[in-house]
Amino acid sequence: MRVTGRALGSRTWHRAQLRRLRFPERKLLNSLSVDPDAECKYGLYFTDGKRKVDYVLVYHHKRPSGNRTLARRVQPSDATLAARSVKQDQPLPGRGRPVGADEPEPPTDLHEDKQSRREEYEGNLLEAGLELEHDLDTKIHGVGFVKIHAPWNVLCREAEFLKLKMPTKKLYHIHETRGLLKKINSVLQKITDPIQPKVAEHRPQTTKRLSYPFSREKQHLFDLTDKDSFFDSKTRSTIVYEILKRTTCAKAKHSMGITSLLANGVYAAAYPLHDGDYEGEKVDFNDRKLLYEEWASYGVFYKYQPIDLVRKYFGEKIGLYFAWLGVYTQMLIPASVVGVIVFLYGCVTVNENIPSMEMCDQRHNITMCPLCDKTCSYWKMSSACATARASHLFDNPATVFFSVFMALWAATFMEHWKRKQMRLNYRWDLTGFEEEETDKVKLTWRDRFPAYLTNLVSIVFMVAVTFAIVLGVIIYRISTAAALAMNSSPSVRSNIRVTVTATAVIINLVVIILLDEVYGCIARWLTKIGRPGDYVYIFRSFRMEECAPGGCLMELCIQLSIIMLGKQLIQNNLFEIGIPKMKKFIRYLRLKPQSPCDRDEHAKRRRRYEADFTLEPFAGLTPEYMEMIIQFGFVTLFVASFPLAPLFALLNNIIEIRLDAKKFVTELRRPVAVRAKDIGIWYNILRGVGKLAVIINAFVISFTSDFIPRLVYLYTYSENGTMHGFVNHTLSSFNVSDFQDGTAPSDPLDLGYEVQICRYKDYREPPWSEHKYDISKDFWAVLAARLAFVIVFQNLVMFMSDFVDWVIPDIPKDISQQIHKEKALMVELFMREEQGRQQLLDTWMEKGRRKDEPCNNHSPKAGLDGPEYHGGVL
Repeated sequence: MRVTGRALGSRTWHRAQLRRLRFPERKLLNSLSVDPDAECKYGLYFTDGKRKVDYVLVYHHKRPSGNRTLARRVQPSDATLAARSVKQDQPLPGRGRPVGADEPEPPTDLHEDKQSRREEYEGNLLEAGLELEHDLDTKIHGVGFVKIHAPWNVLCREAEFLKLKMPTKKLYHIHETRGLLKKINSVLQKITDPIQPKVAEHRPQTTKRLSYPFSREKQHLFDLTDKDSFFDSKTRSTIVYEILKRTTCAKAKHSMGITSLLANGVYAAAYPLHDGDYEGEKVDFNDRKLLYEEWASYGVFYKYQPIDLVRKYFGEKIGLYFAWLGVYTQMLIPASVVGVIVFLYGCVTVNENIPSMEMCDQRHNITMCPLCDKTCSYWKMSSACATARASHLFDNPATVFFSVFMALWAATFMEHWKRKQMRLNYRWDLTGFEEEETDKVKLTWRDRFPAYLTNLVSIVFMVAVTFAIVLGVIIYRISTAAALAMNSSPSVRSNIRVTVTATAVIINLVVIILLDEVYGCIARWLTKIGRPGDYVYIFRSFRMEECAPGGCLMELCIQLSIIMLGKQLIQNNLFEIGIPKMKKFIRYLRLKPQSPCDRDEHAKRRRRYEADFTLEPFAGLTPEYMEMIIQFGFVTLFVASFPLAPLFALLNNIIEIRLDAKKFVTELRRPVAVRAKDIGIWYNILRGVGKLAVIINAFVISFTSDFIPRLVYLYTYSENGTMHGFVNHTLSSFNVSDFQDGTAPSDPLDLGYEVQICRYKDYREPPWSEHKYDISKDFWAVLAARLAFVIVFQNLVMFMSDFVDWVIPDIPKDISQQIHKEKALMVELFMREEQGRQQLLDTWMEKGRRKDEPCNNHSPKAGLDGPEYHGGVL
C-alpha cells in the first residue's frame, strides 16, 4: 500500500491528504496507475514503476493482533517505542514553531505523539516539493517505510542552491603529453593493464566536459537529453538529505531536521538506497555489483582501486579516504623494500659485530651482578649471547640511515598525496568548491560546566585504571623473573629476559586493545636509573629492571612487533570482520518472523529498502582514519627500532582496503554522499606525526640503542681504532660487600666460586675510587654526544624534509594548465552566449523598425524561445 502527494496547498490540506490516503478506498485508484513491471524493480521505484526512490524513512508502528490485511488499513501505532521513558523522548532544541502553525493537540499516547510529529514533518516535506509514498505492507514486522522521490523541479532548485557543478554541453580536449614522455606513459599503461580495474570510469580519457554550477536560468548550457540520468543517484540522495535536514517540525518543540527526529525516536532510520543486489546470476547489472566484483573482492587485491566509481557511488568524502589509503599503501612498497634490506644487512653482518662476539666469548669470563635481590645469583655475561646477536639485527649503523630515509619518505608521501588530491579535485570538479561553515552556538560556562566535570572525572578514572594495570604488569615481570631464576633448568635461567619480556608484552597488548591508553605519564619514573647497592624499588620490596648488556633496543623491538602485529590481526579479524557479522546475525534474529504467516511473507524476496534496513548504519570515517593514523605512527615514530614495520603495514593494508571495501558495499547502508575537497584535519595530524617521528627516532637512536656509545668509544677511547674492548668499557664494577642488608644473593656460590667483584652496565666510578659509584666522566661524554646527535639529526632531517616540500610543487603543472584552460573556455562560452543574445535582440529590433511597429508590442521571450535559441530559459 502506498501514499503519494504533492505540494499543492496549505499544511492543513496536506495533513488531510496524508490521513486520507492511508485508508483502503484509495487503493483501487492507485492500482490504476501501477506499472505491471514494477515488481521486478524490487523497491527501487515507487509503485508506478517510474519515479525513483531517492531516500527512505523508517519508523516503528504497532500492528494490532488479528488479520494482517486489517493491519494495513488501520492507523499505525507504536508499541515498541511506547516502552521508552517520556524523558528520553523529549525533543532536541531547534528552530521555533513557524508563524501561523496550528497548535498541536496534546497526545494521548507516546506513539500517537510520534505519529503526529511524522504527519506534520511529512506534510512539510510535501510543501517543499518532495513526493512521498508509504508502505506498511512489509516483510519486517512492525516497521513502516516512507519512500521519498525528488521531482525534476526540486532537483533543479536544490542543485542551484547547493551550487552543484554539472557537466555542460561543451567538450574540450585534455592536455596530452608528447614525445618521449608519451611513449613512456604508453608503455606503462600496457604493463599495468592487467592490474587495472575493468570499469569505464578508470580508463584514461582524452576529453572532458566543461562543468559549471547548475542554474535554472542557464539550463540550455547543460546536456538535458536524458533528465533521468542527469542527476545520478548519489546527487539525488544528497539533495533530498539537505531538504530533510532543514525541514522543521513544530510539534517536536523546536526540533530541527531529520537528525533530531531520529534522535527522538520519531523515525528509526533514514538512508538512501543501494543501486541493487551485488551477487546472483539474475541480478541486473548496477554500480554496486560492479564495485563488488572489481573492488570489494579479495580476488582483486592486486588491482588498482576504481576510485572514480567509488566517488560516483559513495561521494567525494569516502572516495578521498580510499584514494588516500591507496596512495599510502603504494608508498609503503619502497619503505618495505628498504626496511627488509636494513634487516638483511643486520643478518649478514651479525658475525662481524665485535661487541656481540665479545659478549659471546666465554673466555672473557665476565661475572655480572644479580638481576634481582636474594633469589637471583651472579651470572656469566656470555649467557646473554643470543640476545646480543639478535639486538644487532635491529641495532646497527643501517638503522640511522633508515631513520633518515623514513623521515624523507613521510615528507614525500605527504607531497605526493597533495598532488594526487589536486588531480582528483580537478577530475571531480571540486576546484572551486568550498565547504560551508556551520554556525556555532556560543555556550556559557554554566552550559559547559557539567560536560567539563564529566570529562574530568572520566579522565581521572581512566588514568587511575591505566596506572593500576601498568603497575601490575611491572610487578608481574619482577615476580616472574625471580621465579624463573630459581628454576633448576639452565636453559630456563638463560632465557629469563626473553621469556619475561615476551609474556609481559602480550599482557601489554591486551591492555592497549581494551583501554587504548598509553603509559607515558609514568615513563620518567620508570626510566630512573639505579645501580647495585642503590636500586630503584616499588613498595620498598620489588626492584626495577635494568637494560641487558646488549642494550634495550631489542626489548623495544619485541614490544613493537608483538603490539603492532597483534593489534592489526585482532582488530581486522575480530573487530572489523567478526563483530559486524555478529551484529548482522543478531539483527536477523530480532527481525525474524514468529508466526507462520509472517514466515511465509519473509520467505519472499525483500524489496530494496527492506533489505537495506537490515544492514549496519554508517558510523562515519573516523574509526577508519584513526586505525590508519595509529599504524602510520608505528611505521614512522619507532622505525629506528623496528625496520620491518613498513612491511607488516603493507601486508595489512592490502587486506584492509578490500576489507573496508567489502564492508561498505555489503555490510553497511549506503551513506549520504558528502562533498569534500580534502581529507580535512587528518592531513594536519599526519604532518604532525611525521614531524614528531623525527624527534622520537633521534632520541631512540641516541638513548635506547648503543649507536652513540659505540661511536664515542671508537673515536675517543679505542686504542687501535676498532670496537675491541667496547663491552668492557660500558661495564662498571661493584664490590659485593657493599650490598644492602638482605639484598645479597642467597646462593653466592651458584657459579662454583666466590665472587668479590661483579659487573653491571653503567658509567660509574669503581669501588676503589675516591668517589666510588659516582657517575664517571665517560657518562657525561656519552651524554653530550647523545644530545649533540639529537640536535644535528633533528635539524638535518627537518631541513631535508622542508627541502622536499619546497622542491615538489603542490599542484601538478598539467593540472594547473587545465584549470586555466577551463576558466578561459568558460569565459569564451558566456561571451558567445551574450553575443548570440545581442544578435537576436538586434535582429528583432531591426524587424520592428521595418514594420514600423512599436517595440513594446513584442515579447522578448518569444524571440528567445524561437528555433535559433533552442533549450531556452525555464
